Amino acid sequence: MGLDLLLLPGDGIGPEVIDQLRPLLQATPDLEIAEADFGGIAIDRHGSPLPASTLERAQQSKAVLLGAVGAPRYDELPARERPEQGLLGLRAGLGAYANLRPAMSFAELAGASSLKAEVVAGLDILLVRELTGGIYFGTPRGFEGEGEERAGFNTMKYTAREVRRVAKVAFEAAQRRDKKLCSVDKANVLEVSMLWRETVTAMASDYPDVELRHLYVDNAAMQLVANPKQFDVMVTGNIFGDILSDLAAELVGSIGMLPSAAVGEGPGIFEPVHGSAPDIAGEDRANPCAAFLSLALACEHSLQRPQLAEAIRASVQDVLAEGMRTADIAAAGESSVGCAEMGSAIVARCQKMLK
Repeated sequence: MGLDLLLLPGDGIGPEVIDQLRPLLQATPDLEIAEADFGGIAIDRHGSPLPASTLERAQQSKAVLLGAVGAPRYDELPARERPEQGLLGLRAGLGAYANLRPAMSFAELAGASSLKAEVVAGLDILLVRELTGGIYFGTPRGFEGEGEERAGFNTMKYTAREVRRVAKVAFEAAQRRDKKLCSVDKANVLEVSMLWRETVTAMASDYPDVELRHLYVDNAAMQLVANPKQFDVMVTGNIFGDILSDLAAELVGSIGMLPSAAVGEGPGIFEPVHGSAPDIAGEDRANPCAAFLSLALACEHSLQRPQLAEAIRASVQDVLAEGMRTADIAAAGESSVGCAEMGSAIVARCQKMLK
């Protein structure tokens, strides 16, 4: 794999937040970078959200850094042709079956959470979401019938192998952290969750240093709001993880602060979780922090550049400690800066640390 990092800026605010990383990337020695079309812009230029050339370049990379995909003007397309399908295809094409969603509360932003500051102070949760199976990928799926009897249907399915491989990622992550793992399912109702719980429970003996417990997804959501610091690592299926990870974003004050990694059999995919936010695209209002933190994850997991990862995280924390805020994390009455100014401040601090 000759290419280190493939940039997929994507749509909406994606190109804006990726642009903030370029000075840092260009100044990093021996880092080979390329760029490709993906998402809505790829539909416009190539007729597909995931052109074959983009997937091929991704497969030849060590890591993929994605901005965001999607815009309202693509909503009229058939579901299988929309930008989001490119993301599902990229994950499947790279075998990225485990999504790592850290939710860490910066002390400087404790007041930005919708919960009391003391409830979220020091919060550090890692949510591991299965990413290439479950109801988003299960077949059969589609529509049937007519009129009032017209129905839509999907299939929620997991094999023991799929559960085992994502649970392995979660158990190993727990071993590196506080050695607590919570597996989330709906085993009181769903057969697929019964299999999930049975499989995860059987693996626990291989990780005797990890404390395993199980929660139903509705209870897990309630506990995340009531007492989030009880959790260390959480592991769950695709649809439950999609919901719980966004809930965790609200705990830390803004979805604009959360990075993510999708890892598995091939190159990792790293992306902020804030989405394309087309309503603010082009207005210099986006928060680039999650993009920087996603790059830090890429440096840590795929690029073997731990010093750069540490410098990026420290730089984000430093600019927050200095009082810089984008609009999404500014408290009432606080002044805010734009995406470019925040990005420049983080890059300047990071380059100073690395000298």
